[in-house]
Amino acid sequence: MGSFITILEEILTYVVQFSVTVLEFFGVFILVYTAVRCFISWTRKDHFVRLDLAQGIALALEFKLGGEVLRTVITRDRDELFILGAIILLRGVLTFLIHWEIKNEEKALAKSSADLLRKSSPGADSSGKKRLKRAPSGPTVRDHKKE
Repeated sequence: MGSFITILEEILTYVVQFSVTVLEFFGVFILVYTAVRCFISWTRKDHFVRLDLAQGIALALEFKLGGEVLRTVITRDRDELFILGAIILLRGVLTFLIHWEIKNEEKALAKSSADLLRKSSPGADSSGKKRLKRAPSGPTVRDHKKE
């Protein structure tokens, strides 16, 4: 029975190590792909490049964080567990800060696009404010009742 449990532990260790490696690879691949794509967008003067980059970094960090959490399953040493805990904490804080930055960037982009729409809409004066149009002069409903 003891050898069966040992075999199961070895299988679990290999599966977890393989899964951690795959998750880490996904995180690195997403980060590199996002960086290259955002660099190309930056050269084309895309206004959404910061938002795209932040979203890609956040997704990559979540994959890396998943790998670290999974690694805790096979950790045997207390010191290694503390190090993994610190890494998880740091990556969690980074993910939180990046999501906060994404929210702020989305708000800024929404505000700037609303300002652009307001300024370019027909009937706007040089300050971007809409001018009130006068009602057309002509017969009104009251005029028809008098007849």
